[in-house]
Amino acid sequence: MTSIIKFYTLSGAHDESPPCYLLQIDEFKFLLDCGWDENFSMGVVNRLKRYIHQIDAVLLSHPDRFHLGILPYLVGKCGLNCPVYATIPVYQMGQMFMYDLHQSLCNVEDFNLFSLDDVDAAFDKVIQVKYNQIVPLKGKGIGLRIVALPAGHMVGGTIWRISKVGEEDIVYAVDFNHKKERHLNGSDLERLGRPSLLILDCFNAAYAQPRRRSRDEALMTCLLTTLHVRGNVLLAIDTAGRVLELMHMLDQLWRNKESGLDAYSLVFLTNVSYNTVEFAKSQIEWMSDKLMKSFEGARNNPFFFKHVKLCHNMHDFNKVPEPKVVLASNGDLESGFSREVFVMWASNPNNSIILADRTAPGTLARDLIEEGGDRNIKLIIKKRVPLDENELEEYNIQHDAEKMETSEVDSESSDSEDEQEAMRGKHDLLVDGDLTISKKSSKKELAPMFPYYEEKFKFDPYGEIIKHEDFIKFEATAEEEQTANEQNKIVEEEEEAGLCDIPSKCVEYELNIYVAAKIVHIDFEGRSDGESIKQIVLALKPRRLILIRGNHYSTKVVYNFAKVFIDGKVFTPKIGHCLNVTTESHIYQVRLTDALLSTINLKRGPNGDLAYLNAKLKLVNRKNDMEVDNVVPEKATRIDDQMFTLEPLADHEIRPRKSVFINRLKLSDFKQILSKNNIPCELSKGVLWCCNRTICVRRNASGKVLMEGIISRQYYYIRSILYSQFIII
Repeated sequence: MTSIIKFYTLSGAHDESPPCYLLQIDEFKFLLDCGWDENFSMGVVNRLKRYIHQIDAVLLSHPDRFHLGILPYLVGKCGLNCPVYATIPVYQMGQMFMYDLHQSLCNVEDFNLFSLDDVDAAFDKVIQVKYNQIVPLKGKGIGLRIVALPAGHMVGGTIWRISKVGEEDIVYAVDFNHKKERHLNGSDLERLGRPSLLILDCFNAAYAQPRRRSRDEALMTCLLTTLHVRGNVLLAIDTAGRVLELMHMLDQLWRNKESGLDAYSLVFLTNVSYNTVEFAKSQIEWMSDKLMKSFEGARNNPFFFKHVKLCHNMHDFNKVPEPKVVLASNGDLESGFSREVFVMWASNPNNSIILADRTAPGTLARDLIEEGGDRNIKLIIKKRVPLDENELEEYNIQHDAEKMETSEVDSESSDSEDEQEAMRGKHDLLVDGDLTISKKSSKKELAPMFPYYEEKFKFDPYGEIIKHEDFIKFEATAEEEQTANEQNKIVEEEEEAGLCDIPSKCVEYELNIYVAAKIVHIDFEGRSDGESIKQIVLALKPRRLILIRGNHYSTKVVYNFAKVFIDGKVFTPKIGHCLNVTTESHIYQVRLTDALLSTINLKRGPNGDLAYLNAKLKLVNRKNDMEVDNVVPEKATRIDDQMFTLEPLADHEIRPRKSVFINRLKLSDFKQILSKNNIPCELSKGVLWCCNRTICVRRNASGKVLMEGIISRQYYYIRSILYSQFIII
C-alpha cells in the first residue's frame, strides 16, 4: 500500500529565511527544523501554532538558531510535547547557541520571548542519536525509520533519511557540504541510492565557491596587513558551529613561528566560549578522519588551544593587549559581542572587519558585504545602564516592600513549624514541647530549661551562604596568600567595572558611525556551491524533487537543470503551500465517519477484519476561522483543511450486488481438507476430482475457483466445505 505524503512549507521557500517545514507520512507528522530569523518574526510562529498538537516528532539538522531557534519558544510558550531527534553534538552545541543568544539579548534589552528554563526544557526532550543509527519510531510511526547522515557543514550536522519499510525513502538535505575540511568530513549525499523524494536546499545554487587555498591566503593577508599597522581584526562568526573551523586554523597559524603571529593576541569572545571549547574537545569522533587519527595516535586533542584566549565579557576582552584578533558572536552583527566590537572599531581605518558568512538580507553584515565601507551608517544602539538616583530610590522602595512581604510569609511558616516540631539544643538536649508552647503563650510563666540560642543563617538561591573566614588556613604559604590577593583584586575590579548584579534599565538610541575600517568578506560558510548541487541531483536522480531555501534565481537554476536531466517531478513550493507528493498521483486519503462505522458488518479474516462498504465520497472543508492566541489564521491551504470522508448511503440508494469471496485457496490444501472429511479425491493436471470423478474443482484462466459436476447430496456437501474456506461479504 502506498503511503500518503504531504509537504507543507512554513518558511524557507523562495527566499533565504530559516528552514521550517512539516512532512506528513500517512498520519505521522514530522517537523523538519524550526529556525528563527534575526528579527524573531512571528509569522512562522503563527503558522506553526496551528499544528503544535499534531506534530509527532521534530528532526533537527544543525545546532544554530537558523535551524532550532524557535524550539524553546514552542516548548515553553506553545506546549510542544513530542520527541526531538538530534545528534549528540547538535544537542550540546545547540544549547551553547541558545544560551549565548539569550544572554546577548538580555545584556542589551528586556528579552522575554523565551527564558533559559525554556531552553533547558526544550533540550530535555531531545533524543540523542549517532550517525547511521537506525531509529524505529513507535505509536503512529510504526514502520517508519529515521537515520542521521553527516552533512559536513557543522559538527554533528545532519542529513535526515526517513524510510518506510518496503515503500518510501525520503531524504531531507539542507546546508550540506560535500568538501572535506580541517575539522569535518564531507557529506555522503551523492552515495545514497535513488530516493523516492529529495528535499533539497538551493541556498548556494547560483554561487561559485572560491578554492580553499585562495580563501586561506586572503585571510592570512588580511590578518598580517592589519596587525602590522597596529590595527585590530574582528571576525564575526557564530557561537559554536563554523567558529571551530576558524579557531582550529588560526591556532595552527599562531603556533607556526614563521608566521610571526604569535606576538599578537587571539581572542574567542562569547558568553559561552569556555563551554564551547570544552564540548569541542569531547567531540573528536564526530570530526574528520585526520583529527581522529591524530588524537588516537599521539593523543593530541586539536581543540586544546595554546594561543586562543577565552573571554566571556567586554571587561575581560578589554584587558587583552592590542593589536588583537577577536572571533566574536554573532555573525550577522545584529546582536552579541560582535556588534559591540564593531561599534568600537569601525571608525579606525587601521582595523579590519572580516565577515565569514552571508547572512540574511536586511542584516548589518549583509549590508556591509553588499555596500562595503567608507560611508556613514545609522545604527540603533541598545544598552543596559544603571538606574539614576530617582529610579534607584523607587526601585529600592519597591524591592524593600517585596522583601518585607516575603519575610512575613517566611516567618509565619517558620512559626508554624516551630509549634509542630520539638526543639533541640546545641548539646542535643530535648526541650519539652509543652514548655515551649507555654513560654510562647505567657511570658510570666517561665520553665527551667537548658539555655539555647538559635543561630541565624543567611540563604541565597543556592543554599546557605558560606563564610570564607571559617575555612581560612592559619599556616598559609606565600603563594596561597598571593593567589588570594589576586582573587580579591579581580573581585574588586569586577565590582568597579559594574559586573555585579546591580539595578539597571535598557536604553535605545540612534548613532551615526563612519565605517573607515576595511570590510572583507571571506567565505567560511562551509556549504556546497551551485555546481556541486547539480552533480548531486544528477547522481541521485530522485523520483520527486522539492526545491527549498533559495531565491527565485537560484531555485530556477536547479529547476531548469533537474527538468532536463532527471525524469522525476520537480516542485518549488511557496510559503504556506501544501504539496501532495505521494508516489501514486490518484491516491487520496479518506476518513470514515461514525455513522458509517455503525452500519458496517465486519468479517474476521486471516489478516484482519473485512467489510463491504455502501458509501459515497464527500469533500469536507474544515472551519478556518479559529483564532490562536488572538492571531487570525491566514487563508493559506493547510495540510488538513480539505478532507475526504465516506458517508453511508440511504437504503433506497443501495443497489443489489453479488457476494464477494475473498481468499487464495490452493487445490492441494483443499484436497487435504476433503480427505479429513472422508471424501475420496485426487489431484490430476491441475484439477481436483471428487467422488469417482463425478465432481471437479478447478481454476479458470483468471484464477477463480470453479466447481462442476453432478448435482447431488455430495455436491452440496463439498460446496459447503469450499465456501467455508472463503470470507464472503
